[in-house]
Amino acid sequence: MDLTVYDEKHVRIKTIYADTITGLARYGNRDFLECEWGGDEDGLFIEDRLIYNSQIESIEEIAVHGTAELWTERLVLRKYRPEDAEALYQRLGTDPAMAQYSGWNPYATLEKAQETVRRFIAGYDDARSYSWVMDTDDVVVGTIGAYEDQGECIEVGFSIVRNWQGRGLATEALKKVLAYLTENEGIPCVTAWCASENIGSRRVLEKAGMRLVRTEKEGLAVGDRLYDKLTYEYRR
Repeated sequence: MDLTVYDEKHVRIKTIYADTITGLARYGNRDFLECEWGGDEDGLFIEDRLIYNSQIESIEEIAVHGTAELWTERLVLRKYRPEDAEALYQRLGTDPAMAQYSGWNPYATLEKAQETVRRFIAGYDDARSYSWVMDTDDVVVGTIGAYEDQGECIEVGFSIVRNWQGRGLATEALKKVLAYLTENEGIPCVTAWCASENIGSRRVLEKAGMRLVRTEKEGLAVGDRLYDKLTYEYRR
């Protein structure tokens, strides 16, 4: 069976052991699996589980909606887990820059982080809920999601841990999410906004292919500061 066609596809596998496994497939070729796992054939990884070719009775690609697990070159975009609250509080919530240009910090205290994580997890039953943790080698480095469903458009936002900034990870994640929302979910338009002084976010939005469509003079109030509000748009 040619398993290469299922690489980075969401699949349902029935094994010869009568198991049914669903998830995002990653292809492992024979040489890699022989070297790393001692196998003598190719196979697919579903999360941390390896299914060899000979163990597969049937396989089919399936449609997924909502917060599906997504992979980029360096990141896993995955669903929130309860244990993420501590890391998000420590790495994002305690950073004053988190709310500098938005006035919003959902991880400002451990209790607030736990409530935010619970809310996102509860939302996964909704096929129009999109909330991901950016994970690299089991390290939480940021978050990304699409929240304000506006009919034709949906609004996307992201945060990345300070000492992981400047490496292109936010751009990498945003490109993947934009493609998923427009191509897989059929959402025609994705928007985002930032303060004009937030140079880092502006660069991420522009590098990901979003286009500046509106500038509101002093349209963003954060504490006692007023910023020009920039609105960006992405269409497939």
